[in-house]
Amino acid sequence: MDIRPILSTLRRHKTASALIVLEIALSCAIVCNAMFLIGSRIERMDRPTGMAEDEIVRINTAGIGSSDDADARYKVDVAALRAIPGVKAATTTNHVPFDNSSWNTSVSIKPDQPNPSLNTATYLGDEQLLQTFGARIVAGRNFLPGEYLDWGQMEGADVAVPAAIVTRAMAEKLYPGESAIGKLLHDSWGSKPIPIVGVVDTLIRPNDNEGPAGAYYSMVLPIRPTFGRFALRTEPTRRDEVLKAAVASLKRTNPNRIILDENSFSDVKAKYYRQDKAMVWLLGAVCVALLVVTALGIVGLASFWVQQRTKQIGVRRALGATRGQILRYFQTENFLLATLGIILGMLGAFGLNQLLMTHYELPRLPAYYLPIGAVALWLLGQIAVFGPARRAAAVPPAIATRSV
Repeated sequence: MDIRPILSTLRRHKTASALIVLEIALSCAIVCNAMFLIGSRIERMDRPTGMAEDEIVRINTAGIGSSDDADARYKVDVAALRAIPGVKAATTTNHVPFDNSSWNTSVSIKPDQPNPSLNTATYLGDEQLLQTFGARIVAGRNFLPGEYLDWGQMEGADVAVPAAIVTRAMAEKLYPGESAIGKLLHDSWGSKPIPIVGVVDTLIRPNDNEGPAGAYYSMVLPIRPTFGRFALRTEPTRRDEVLKAAVASLKRTNPNRIILDENSFSDVKAKYYRQDKAMVWLLGAVCVALLVVTALGIVGLASFWVQQRTKQIGVRRALGATRGQILRYFQTENFLLATLGIILGMLGAFGLNQLLMTHYELPRLPAYYLPIGAVALWLLGQIAVFGPARRAAAVPPAIATRSV
C-alpha cells in the first residue's frame, strides 16, 4: 500500500496525530517499566528457599525463666516436641527465613584480611536443624554428634566452633572453581578459624534483600541456641494439628512461657511478601488502566476520522477501492502512529528507568522488555482501530457521495 496519502492526511491533522502519538509513547514508557517491576517482584517471591515450605511450622516464645538452666530447659522442650505424633523433626534455632530476625556476620578466607570476603547469614541449630528445614547436603557431610555446642558454652573466651556448613552460593563465591570442603572461615564466631565440613544446595537468608546472589549466602553452625524459637516438620495436612499440639507441649514444660508467634512457614513467607504481592497487583492494575485509556483514545480518534472522511471514503469506493483496502488504510495509519509513539516511548522507558535507578536503586531495565511492550501496543492499536475501520469499509459509495 502507498503510504503517501496516509502521511499527507496525517500532516493535515497534526494536533490529533501528535496527541495519539504522545499517548502511545507515555503508555509504552510506563508499561515497559511496570512490567519490569512486576517481573522483578514475581521473580523475588518465587525464588527457592531451600526449605520444605509446606511441611514446616514455627513457634516463637519468651519468658522461660532463669538463664542459668536454659540449655537444659531447651533440651527438654525439643525432646517433648519430637515426641508429638506426626512430627518428622524438630529443632531450636535462632531464626527461620522471613521471621523478622536476622543474624549476620562477615567472613574472610584469610586471617587479617583488610576487607571481608562476604557477609553471610548465620543459622544456629541442633542435630535436627537441616532435617527440619529440608536443606539438602550436596558436598561433604553433616555435623558429627561431638561437634555440637550448647549456647552456654559460647560464653567461654577460648571456645572454638568445630565446623560449619555453607550454601553452594557461598562456597562458589569464596572458592570459585574449587571445593570448599576443608577450607577455613575467619569470622567473629569462636577463637579459631572454622573448617567447612559440608555444603547445602540452597538455604535463603532470613531477609532476602542482598540481591540475587547474596540472598543465598548462608552458613549453619552446630550451636544449640536458647532464644525461644522452635521449628517443626510434619506432613502438610497435619500442620494445624501438630502446631496446636506443639504449643500445648511447650506450655506444659513451662507454664510461664509466653507464646509470641505460632504459624506455618507458608504463612510466614506469605506475610513477608505481602507488600510485594500488593505491588504486583497495583502495577498490573495501572498497566491495564493505561492500556484501556490508550485503546479508547485510539478508538475515539479513529471514529472521529471516519466521520470526517466520509466523502473521501466514498470517493475511493466509487473509484474502485475495496472494503479490504479501506480497512488496511486505517490499520496502516494506526500502525504508523503507533510505531512513532513506540519509538518515543522506548526512549522514555530508558529515561524513566534511569530516574528509578538513581532515586530508588532499581536495576537497569533489560532490553527485552522493550520489544514486548512494542508488540503489545502494536496489537492494542490494531485491535482498537479495527471497529472504526470496519465501519469505514462498510460505507456504501452512493451514500458516502450524497453526504457531500
